[in-house]
Amino acid sequence: MTKDVLLKISGLQFTADNEQSSEPEPVEIIAPGEYYYKNGKHYILYDEFMEGFESATKNVLKLQDDSFELTKRGNTNVHMVFEKDKKNMTCYTTPFGSMLMGIDARSISIKESEKEIHAQIEYGLDVNYEHLADCTIDLVVQSKEEQRFSI
Repeated sequence: MTKDVLLKISGLQFTADNEQSSEPEPVEIIAPGEYYYKNGKHYILYDEFMEGFESATKNVLKLQDDSFELTKRGNTNVHMVFEKDKKNMTCYTTPFGSMLMGIDARSISIKESEKEIHAQIEYGLDVNYEHLADCTIDLVVQSKEEQRFSI
């Protein structure tokens, strides 16, 4: 894997309230980033821009065999830890306020090749101790020269 990468993060959020739309809510981000491998862990750094804000949120993804971590610093601040069969709590701070989040990862799959990393995470999401949604994250990181998707 090269230092310069493209990453695509897509996910689905199934709301806990069945009376609302039963259709999952898709989310997708495609961004350029930087890749590093250190001490048996994959690191991906990328910037995220929120509508209405000029400054970027700096993101760091850390992947290893059985865990996935996302750290955001900037307009939003959080350190989310996904570990299979373990519930992790974190405080998610946004410009609009803070909330306590619980992340209950049910499955984590990480596959890597010379030119690509593919991770899939299924988890339950609690906000302020109430189950909010069942979610999935699909992450694809690839060397820029491979570029199967575009920004």
